[in-house]
Amino acid sequence: MLEYTLKRAAGTIPVILGILAISFVVLYLIPGNPAETLAGPRASPESIARIAREMGLDQPLHLRFINYIVKILHRDLGRSAINDRPVYTSIREKFPYTLKLSILAMFISIISGLIAGIIGALRRGSFIDRLCTVFSVSGISVPIFLTGLILLYVFAVKLRWFPISADHCPNPWLGLLLPAITLGIRSGAFLARIIRSSLIEVLNQDYIRTARAKGLSSWRILTHHALLNALIPIITVIGLDISSFLNGSVIVETIFGIPGLGRFTMESILKRDYPVIQGVVLFSALVFVTINLLVDLLYAWINPRIRDEILAGKS
Repeated sequence: MLEYTLKRAAGTIPVILGILAISFVVLYLIPGNPAETLAGPRASPESIARIAREMGLDQPLHLRFINYIVKILHRDLGRSAINDRPVYTSIREKFPYTLKLSILAMFISIISGLIAGIIGALRRGSFIDRLCTVFSVSGISVPIFLTGLILLYVFAVKLRWFPISADHCPNPWLGLLLPAITLGIRSGAFLARIIRSSLIEVLNQDYIRTARAKGLSSWRILTHHALLNALIPIITVIGLDISSFLNGSVIVETIFGIPGLGRFTMESILKRDYPVIQGVVLFSALVFVTINLLVDLLYAWINPRIRDEILAGKS
């Protein structure tokens, strides 16, 4: 397993280098001069030329890329063109808000998805199964911004159970609950469909009928046999959801006023702060690659058949 882990980790290196190259090239494909943006609209040509030299824009492209990688290895993602703050420092300050939101949204997603999916699989064709199906279809179909606005209007404006802006809430977790529900409902609805389909397929297998014939309880069959064998597609969805929560919370953070990475990205795009956009894209891509690596390793840890194939391939 250690050799497999090292191989999988080494396989991410070309992906990361590709991300670095794309992130680097995109900045120079965008129309405009980053030095002019940093200098401001009233800057003199001499000031723009001086900033361009400081940014290394007067060097050949390959030398810029090498310097770019060296800076990244030293945690230097450049400086904001708007406030001249280090991009790495800004990401480090904003990311904890997004991480808290993602953790809470993932918890809501897993709980709602497991409950709806398991009930739908065990009570297939019943009225409660139809209710779970309505929840799944509605959660997937309704746009996330509309869900957020409806929840904000009902529970924050009318009922006043939650603060309108999470940025000014004295209890940070309470302020994150409503946006986490907004994120978690959509993911939980999709997860419920995956769990229901996977469980129905597993529950029709011969070894499940054998377990029933041995007199095992329905709960033991579900937890020790069915769920374990249905986990592979479920883990895949959860891994993708975690990445989407961390990288795609732009709309939710903007609606609910969360000072996280998503809102920071939106503000940087509107202000055309190219160094910040470049740094956030790179950081988000690295998060996505890391989570995919962990999901692959989790496959082998949970499913004995995959682990045996790995060990057989090693021998």
